[in-house]
Amino acid sequence: MSFASTPVTRTLVLGLVASSIAASLFDIKHYFYISVGTHILQYRQTWRALIWQLCYTNSSEVLFGAMALYNLRVIEQLWGSRKYASFLVVSWLLTSIIPPVLLTVILRPLSWGAFDFLPAGPTPVIFAILAQYHAMVPHIYQYKVALTISAPANAAEDSASALTFSDKSTKYFLALQLALFQWPGSLLGAGVGWMVGQAWRSELLPGALTRWRVPGWLVGMRTPKGSERFEGIRRRLESEGASTAAASGAQQQQGGGDANRRRTMGQQLMDEVRGAF
Repeated sequence: MSFASTPVTRTLVLGLVASSIAASLFDIKHYFYISVGTHILQYRQTWRALIWQLCYTNSSEVLFGAMALYNLRVIEQLWGSRKYASFLVVSWLLTSIIPPVLLTVILRPLSWGAFDFLPAGPTPVIFAILAQYHAMVPHIYQYKVALTISAPANAAEDSASALTFSDKSTKYFLALQLALFQWPGSLLGAGVGWMVGQAWRSELLPGALTRWRVPGWLVGMRTPKGSERFEGIRRRLESEGASTAAASGAQQQQGGGDANRRRTMGQQLMDEVRGAF
């Protein structure tokens, strides 16, 4: 259990913890949440849409967010760091814009101004990753938690008197807790993140977004230099030449052995007579 082969996840977890601590130390937490009536409509602070997912504003959310990101690192192991980082960037852009727009244009007017708050934190991005985890990773085992003390009489009563969980349930519980910390705003972000993740997987997003990749150097990938590439080609050609020569020699030896085996008894007697004289 470590961050082996997951540099993007390690950066996310450390960055989330560091940014949340810095926001508390420098007393700037009030810059990261969004109140539509005050920040968007009155003061036109639209730049908040680009920073509201950079940190959490309380320690409980930081703990659960870091644990959720760590437990979902298997997606980076399956996809590779470059594709995973590209998915995170696209998801962050979409989930940073869609929830404030929905809240400003639709939900706030329908609720007569009661639904006005969008809490800080990358909960939408975590739910976008969770959508990939739900679709890609199968459960290993399942278990049931009984709701009654008495033993069930039949299978139907057994299924009705017990809850079925799997080894994946803990990941869902962590994310669900994040969605309920500051609801309904956090629940809105979680729902949008889940839909963005499903849209990515179902190829409902524009192809330019799903095919785009971050530069390789950003995730530690190195492009071999020209001399290194030509040296690799030379070594491969030499190894292929050596294997071809070995195969040819083996064929020649096999051909000579076959020729010796095909000599008649008379030819062998003549060779013995010539050797005697």
